Amino acid sequence: MEEGMMAAAQLRHVNSLLRSRLERMELETQRQFAVLEQRIRQLEAEEADHETRLRSATEGVTQFKLFSGLVSGSSTLISIAALLRVFLGG
Repeated sequence: MEEGMMAAAQLRHVNSLLRSRLERMELETQRQFAVLEQRIRQLEAEEADHETRLRSATEGVTQFKLFSGLVSGSSTLISIAALLRVFLGG
């Protein structure tokens, strides 16, 4: 009888240890999940910011090309007008 009680006490103790270990593992899993969720949100925000910066840079380059093309075209027209003026004696 005493052996049975001792075995039951040992089993309760093992059961208690296993439950405690399982709870720690669940808490650690939840903590890791929260960290991973936070990292994913941060990466998504960085991706959106990066995409916005790329679009802004692309828009700036496009505007610069347009402006430089207009300036270059205007410069060419003025040069041609000056050349015609010299040849035509104006």
